[in-house]
Amino acid sequence: MKCPFCGNLDSKVIDSRLTEDKESIRRRRECERCAKRFTTYEHLETQAIAVIKKDGTRQPFDRNKILGGLIRACIKRNISTEIMGKIADDIESEIRNSPVNEISSRDIGDLVLHHLKNLDKVAYIRFASVYKHFDNIEEFTRELEELQRND
Repeated sequence: MKCPFCGNLDSKVIDSRLTEDKESIRRRRECERCAKRFTTYEHLETQAIAVIKKDGTRQPFDRNKILGGLIRACIKRNISTEIMGKIADDIESEIRNSPVNEISSRDIGDLVLHHLKNLDKVAYIRFASVYKHFDNIEEFTRELEELQRND
């Protein structure tokens, strides 16, 4: 590992431990030339996931888009950003743990709806109204009635 201070390529690991999320390893290193210490993180390399949009185009998976949708749906609801981050993490894990490296935006929307349905009905309806593109009040009303039936 290259020392960020002097550029030397030789360093020794002083300490290794898992990060809190247990997704990476934090290593404290010491340069063998200048003796300065620095931290590195080792992460599992993941396969790129492509999202297939409604029009058939593909774009790289972006967890921040899920988080943005959750934030918009949960505005003025008593839901912390930590909870929304956890939902985004859970959805990303579900996607990355699937055997395929492509997913439709529709499937991602369904995953978000599933999590919101269990969390907050108002946030669920807000997200559904955008995601499902309600064209009229009858479609909106049907979704509300379905939500109440399953409650």
